[in-house]
Amino acid sequence: MCLVSVLLVIILVSVGVFLNIKFSSNQHPLPPGPTPLPFIGNTIQMLLNRPTFRWIHNLMDQFDTHVLCIRLGLSAHVIVVSSPDIACEFLKKQDEIFISRPDIMSAYLTSDGYLTTIMSPYGEQWRKMKRIINREMLSPPILKWLQPKLDEEADQLLRYICNQIEKQDAIVEGALINVRDVSQHFCGNSMRNMIFGKRFFGHGMEDGGPGGEETEFMTALFIILKHLYAFCITDYFPWLRGKTDFDGHERKMRTAIEVVRKYQDPLVDERIQMWNNGVRNEKCDMLDILIKHDNPKLTPEEIKAQIIELMVAAIDNPSNAVEWIIGNMINEPMILKRAVKELDYVVGRQRLVVEQDVPQLNYIKACIKEAFRLHPISSFLPPHVSRMDTTIAGYFIPKGSHVIINRYGLGRNPSVWSDPLRFNPNRHLHGDGKQVVLSDDRLRLISFSTGKRGCPGITLGTTMTTMLLARMVQGFTWEAPGSKQSIELVDKYDDICFAKPLLAIAKPRLPWYMYTLHIDEKKYEF
Repeated sequence: MCLVSVLLVIILVSVGVFLNIKFSSNQHPLPPGPTPLPFIGNTIQMLLNRPTFRWIHNLMDQFDTHVLCIRLGLSAHVIVVSSPDIACEFLKKQDEIFISRPDIMSAYLTSDGYLTTIMSPYGEQWRKMKRIINREMLSPPILKWLQPKLDEEADQLLRYICNQIEKQDAIVEGALINVRDVSQHFCGNSMRNMIFGKRFFGHGMEDGGPGGEETEFMTALFIILKHLYAFCITDYFPWLRGKTDFDGHERKMRTAIEVVRKYQDPLVDERIQMWNNGVRNEKCDMLDILIKHDNPKLTPEEIKAQIIELMVAAIDNPSNAVEWIIGNMINEPMILKRAVKELDYVVGRQRLVVEQDVPQLNYIKACIKEAFRLHPISSFLPPHVSRMDTTIAGYFIPKGSHVIINRYGLGRNPSVWSDPLRFNPNRHLHGDGKQVVLSDDRLRLISFSTGKRGCPGITLGTTMTTMLLARMVQGFTWEAPGSKQSIELVDKYDDICFAKPLLAIAKPRLPWYMYTLHIDEKKYEF
């Protein structure tokens, strides 16, 4: 036993010496960062300074740098970037080198062993699934084919809010609405409808809201989102996997994934059986597309994993952005007034906003883009991993480095944005009347990323977010509840979402027939 310990120490020392010689002999230095300890790097500092994203932000301020290097474990260099120019070097100029993903426990579990698109390392499986997603799932013809399902959910959104107003008997005074719940379930219902052809796993509530099944499902999805790529110890000490769950990440991930699969996997199995038995012979949703895809044929495991990834990728940005926007609009009524004025001009008050109006809603999209800039759903993009040694911005980036683009840092970078902490949609408007797009090729902010690993769902994400916000602003006025004059715009400490779900007073502003046939008509005679 003693001999084994000695040999282990010799091996570790040898590896440490080798790595030190390798990096010190390179003519370019590593990016600045805290001094790592032998063998464990900066792991102890990370553990003592949770949440990790705030520790990283503080380190970037402390070292006064837009590119930071942290070593975690024996040799994993985590490179964090908050400069648009340097981010473009990673994701555009040297995209081929940083096209892969590192082996991360949370991603491995969510993707069922890397069977999906976003989380898979570079290789044939990633190429196969990327082709299917781009050409068969999120292509313009398919999204046009699925648009009625999104329109249906936009109609249900208005009905649900009106039902809440009626339940509180507050047609004139307005009723208290949980904006977070409304936004998240709009996204979840929309995706369920497009994937499975049904809004609910169960029967839902009489008022059109989610039932217990949908609430449990969405809660599990957001737990997955919170812990996905969340600096788990076993990501940097992989030999600990299966032996210890040091920070509880694995248990939480496995439990949440089990809940998600409890609801969606039986639907997949049932649908596959329907096709095999000839009971179903027409494609009606995304699940049918995945099942009937040939050359190559997808396995049930690939289909189930890809559906989880689609759900996780689609629900977070729209719901988070709209919650922050409504809060900012309440605090700055002129922003809300201008958004309403645009909707009244483009759409009017005798019909509801539809998908075809989206290109003309520049101010609405500017509000969304500003929320993406100032209030991203998470601090960092999913990590890229370098496939070889390279040099960027004068710094040595070793092979195997985990490269993380700092969404929070980019959007609040004072050298890029004037008055960066102010919510100001005007900064995204073009004087020449050019359309506002929610992506930014210069990476001054991150909404959908870029390069070969960029999000393929830009069109779907833009449409979902714009329709959600536009319907809520067109259909209702929004005010702070009770005697409050404003909303407290504070994020959580352990993530950067709203500290508490946004509660706001909604009052109908359109003729009664624009909302629903299920509400007493007399109450909506304005």
